[in-house]
Amino acid sequence: MVASTPLPRTLDAWLKQLDGQVLPIAADHHQQVRRALADSRRSLREIADLMQDSPALALSVLREANSKGSSLGEAAESLETALTRLGLKRAEELLARLPARARADIPPSLRQIQLISQHAAYQANGLFAARLARLWQEIHWGSLLFLAPVWTLLAAHPHLFEAWEQRVLIDSEPAVKVERDLLGVALFDLCLALAERWRLPAWILQGYRLLIDDRRLLGKALHIARRHDDPLHQQQKLDADPALQRWLTQPANSILLANVIAVSAHNAWSGSHTRRWQRLNSLYLQLPLAELQQQIHQNAAHSARQLDTVGLWHPAEALLWPWSARHFQPRKPAPTPQVSDWRQLCTRLLAQPSPFSNVQQLTICARQAVQAAGLSRVVMLLADRTHTRLQLQQHAGLAASASGLTLDPAQSQVLRRLLQKPAQLRLTPANIAQFSALLPGDLKALLPSEHLLIRSLASNERVVMLLFADQGGQAINDTIVQTFTKTTQCIERALDTFSKRKR
Repeated sequence: MVASTPLPRTLDAWLKQLDGQVLPIAADHHQQVRRALADSRRSLREIADLMQDSPALALSVLREANSKGSSLGEAAESLETALTRLGLKRAEELLARLPARARADIPPSLRQIQLISQHAAYQANGLFAARLARLWQEIHWGSLLFLAPVWTLLAAHPHLFEAWEQRVLIDSEPAVKVERDLLGVALFDLCLALAERWRLPAWILQGYRLLIDDRRLLGKALHIARRHDDPLHQQQKLDADPALQRWLTQPANSILLANVIAVSAHNAWSGSHTRRWQRLNSLYLQLPLAELQQQIHQNAAHSARQLDTVGLWHPAEALLWPWSARHFQPRKPAPTPQVSDWRQLCTRLLAQPSPFSNVQQLTICARQAVQAAGLSRVVMLLADRTHTRLQLQQHAGLAASASGLTLDPAQSQVLRRLLQKPAQLRLTPANIAQFSALLPGDLKALLPSEHLLIRSLASNERVVMLLFADQGGQAINDTIVQTFTKTTQCIERALDTFSKRKR
């Protein structure tokens, strides 16, 4: 279900919301761990091994052990250390507070980002743990928990992941721009702030600080890594820059390198981002690129065999595809109006007396008419009598999770204006900056677009519904806009006729 509260827009507001966010645990795993905690024959190592199969549970235990109430000053950086600090009784109490959910009831986007984290842990273990055997725990837990702040973000607002995939992976928008638009803050700043508050392993903090404060250093390393076919040239460049060479040998970099491999592979193994980070891994490990790629593919296949991937996407599947294939394809062509269907639906809307027995039937017909007008994504929000709440009534072209959307008009100047009297607004790249910040974040996440039609619909001179529609983010021509306007006029006539029907 989409969160009913508006998305925060400042770092402090995000921290306040996400710091206490509870992560759901798969019910079957919740039961297994509960039994293990009650079994006196189980060692802490065995319980920790069982817990780590649930990333959400591992994070919850580590956060609890490192909470401000802990009597020890040093943060626990592994699950076994955290369990030792908590004790089995407190661990049982914590488990009892965590919600157990059927896997089907856990937001798919949350499960997907946790799968990416698990894939990253497999990459880190396969690439680095054997070479840095003394540091395997830091490598394992750091790589698994690196994206943990994003887990809580998607637990609170699962639709943000789909919006990010659409705009960054499909539409190729700059990730920084998308993050600012959706969140109001830079994602890495938010992740670092949460990681510091939860006292996550030091290598995680170091990774985020690198992405935020040392991007120039990272850029220099990526530039040198491009010459992967000339290792002598690479070494000469590193010798000429001792600070860069010292940074490149730090073990803490391993968890960032593993995560960027896992995240970039989420779309394509042959994408430019994937190749860039593979080359940097090759430079870091002093391995030929072809040998490194072989290891990465083997690690991915191994993780896919070991992890629960039902209903999720694992990039190991793409290793069987043509090399140039992408998991997320470019946009499909904009739909064309279905003139015959549109006319029939509008005729039904205009019929007297009203052919509809209830609001649901009327809004289904209205939504179909908007789609037939050539608009693929539709959101219809029904207003309550006091205009204090908007509830999603119909939608098309969106994820199923959109069905739970509710909005508070008081949080948006645009919504308040639309509810005052019937009006139509056309958003384009020329005016999107003026209006985007005034629209609810949940709504923008569902309809990530710079081309959007918005209309408030009235019955008996009182606004009762808000309608949002677009062509999957593509530009909307004037003909479609005119057809949309005629469609909304038909819907308003239908609302008036329906309100006057005999009961």
